[in-house]
Amino acid sequence: MSAVAVPAARRRWSGRRWLHTVPEMAGPAAKRGPGHSLALGQDARSRSATAVRTLLDSPGLEEASDPVRLAVVVLASRTPSETGVVEIRARELGRWLGLSVSRVRHAVVPGLRRSGVVDVDTLPGEFGEDWGLTCRVLPMWEAQNKVGHPLRLTKPELATLLRLMEALMAPGWAHRDGRVTPAGLLGARTGHGAATDRLALLLLVLEAGETGRVRLCGGRVDKRYGRPVATLARLLGRSLSQAERVLERLEGAGLVERPRRQTVSGLRHVARLVVPAVAAAHGGRQGSADAVDGLVGDLAGTAWPSEDLHPPTKSQVSGARERCGAAEGDLANSASLHTDHSSVVTPVSSPSLSGGFSGEGRGGKGRRPKRVCMREDQAVGGGAAAEPASPVAEVGPLRGEKPGKSAVDEQGGQRAAGTKAGGQLEAVAGGKTRQQGRADLPEDLGLRVALGPVAWLWAGLNRWQQDQVVKAVNAELERLKDLLMQPEGAPRLLADRLTDRLEETGGEARVSSPFGWITRRGLVQRPACSDVRCDDGIRLDTGGDCANCGNVIHIRRARRVRIAADIDRELPGLGVGERRQVLEERLREHAAAEAEDFVWRREQARAEQARREKARAAARQRGERERRAAAAADAVRQTLACEDCGQQRSAGLCEACGFRRRTEAAIAEAGLVAATWTANLDDAADVADVVACVRASVEADIERARQYFWEFMEPDALDADPALTASALAFAELQAVQQALAEYRSSALGRLGSTPEADAEARRAYKTEQNRRWFRANPNGADAVAAATKAAESARERTAEYLLATRLEQLRKRTEARTETVAPASWSARLTELAARPLDGDQAGAAIA
Repeated sequence: MSAVAVPAARRRWSGRRWLHTVPEMAGPAAKRGPGHSLALGQDARSRSATAVRTLLDSPGLEEASDPVRLAVVVLASRTPSETGVVEIRARELGRWLGLSVSRVRHAVVPGLRRSGVVDVDTLPGEFGEDWGLTCRVLPMWEAQNKVGHPLRLTKPELATLLRLMEALMAPGWAHRDGRVTPAGLLGARTGHGAATDRLALLLLVLEAGETGRVRLCGGRVDKRYGRPVATLARLLGRSLSQAERVLERLEGAGLVERPRRQTVSGLRHVARLVVPAVAAAHGGRQGSADAVDGLVGDLAGTAWPSEDLHPPTKSQVSGARERCGAAEGDLANSASLHTDHSSVVTPVSSPSLSGGFSGEGRGGKGRRPKRVCMREDQAVGGGAAAEPASPVAEVGPLRGEKPGKSAVDEQGGQRAAGTKAGGQLEAVAGGKTRQQGRADLPEDLGLRVALGPVAWLWAGLNRWQQDQVVKAVNAELERLKDLLMQPEGAPRLLADRLTDRLEETGGEARVSSPFGWITRRGLVQRPACSDVRCDDGIRLDTGGDCANCGNVIHIRRARRVRIAADIDRELPGLGVGERRQVLEERLREHAAAEAEDFVWRREQARAEQARREKARAAARQRGERERRAAAAADAVRQTLACEDCGQQRSAGLCEACGFRRRTEAAIAEAGLVAATWTANLDDAADVADVVACVRASVEADIERARQYFWEFMEPDALDADPALTASALAFAELQAVQQALAEYRSSALGRLGSTPEADAEARRAYKTEQNRRWFRANPNGADAVAAATKAAESARERTAEYLLATRLEQLRKRTEARTETVAPASWSARLTELAARPLDGDQAGAAIA
């Protein structure tokens, strides 16, 4: 572009940023064609990967073979968006899977039916074989009415997935018109393991970035196999040995590479996992056909220039290596960073640059031009103004590039002075540094799906801004999960919201402040009514129109009609202009009254909220006081001596005495249980005799437990802690009594199960079960007799338990009545009993003192 002289009056205002028209580029418009099938964008790749992983994780495919799992993915990619039903011949499905038609009919189709993931209807052939298949992928069918579901794919997304499948494993076709569709990368691979190889390559392509590198798994892996094999094993859900064989087959076919970097010591570095076809697709794709859209795509980094009109550009980093084996890691060093310029641009002086970075032709002051035609109005060699202070021009961004400045780039009034590539620190005024943001989206799948539409804006944020955006997105996702019936659809719903906001703005190129736009406009929900699920008049949970918004609109229209009718009734004969003016005045008055009422209701709500908060604070204080009082009472109780033995600081009852009380209660319970079936319940003497006999038997068991305890305890242990010894002995006695109680209860249930009442209940249950409608045809058959016998035994057990509980309750009431009639012991007897008890160490010392 030739330099154009600018008047002096215009040069005085060169410090201000005026917009000027840019001359049209010379030459024909760039021709752009469709992109390569393997060159997926970040959003398309994430969407397809999520859908494939969701299909493979469906219940029913956990134990399925790889041909069945791949068949599900193939059928899903070929599913029409209009009907949701795919029709395919068994032979054609076998060509997609690399299997014979016999294998498809006898292994794949039955496996699909067993999994329950695909609904298969077959069309029989001439000999009754499965010739045609009509299939419905049920997870995709059910996801059509679920907003934000990973399998709710649109028609373009299904087309993208089908193109990817064709590029990888299409068998190839010869059309009737003479055209030939070539086979995919693995289209010619057939036989054993063909389906596994196809599935592995598909998963690796969906995990590969633009450079073809697959992100390897983390954590510890088996060193015998390596991290690439472990990554493939986790993707396929198979063992390491199986994944190693699959990777060797793919590597032998040239579809996967494991390059290693050379180190200074000469040893080879850890291996990477690269899909060369993906890297080649991203490095050699063409753009769209429309020149205007292509130019916008170039500025946004979404299209590549045509090779017919522009000479090939060299790498802008000196010494750049191949993309798959570059020592700098996963950086697109060989990508052209310049935008498309006209072929008649006057070249700037091109001496040897220091590092070969883009924009070095503007000098070293770090300033950028104020406007598009800045410094282009100076003739070459036309005076001192046209001569730069250095042999190169000043450093700054190229024409057409975004400055990358946002609302919070200059924190604390500091202006950035320069940036470093690769996420390094960049210097700012005052000697401080700031780290550049990450170019890739976060690793979390939900965040990647949600931020997919604004991936280009994300790349322009610094590290602090990206952290704030991640926090805001996580908070919004948590809020959306609480509103949706399917929480897993929250990321996709948020991605749709960002897409709508970008369409309102006019695209990413029109966003001047990425951070402010994302946090204050893109992520913010805009309810059009009082419903928390409303966002711009759309229900978040259903995706349909908000019914509450419709009600609001209906109410407002009815109010307007009512006010207009009142005006016609009260003021007949008004002209059109006067009537409209009166109507607007009354509508304003009504709106003001509603606003006043809203303010009043808001104040009332605030007062109610304050009252509730005050009540909650009072309740918390009351609860705290009660807890402190309970803690003080417990502290006092802990200082009390044992009621039975007098041991100090035992909380009113020591452990040994507690075990003794439980032992005594268990002995009494055993006696009553035995009396339920051996004694006459109306004869108190008979019941007492049974209880005494049981007590004697249980005491004998207790004595044996004591002897066992003394035999197996060491003398030193007994003397070391007398309190602990007494507690252990009491616990051993309790265990002996509980064992005896269980035996008495089992005997009682067995005897009560033989009573006439139990027999009658068992007979009724037996007959009832035989009379079931499914046994009426053969009530004496083996199944009917077995079921009736089981029902009779259950009824007998229930009757025995009921009789035991009833008789025990009767005996307890009579025992309590006799206990209440017994007069309490006199103080003389109680003092004599207390005097016979031994004193512990503290009490003995106090008595001596």
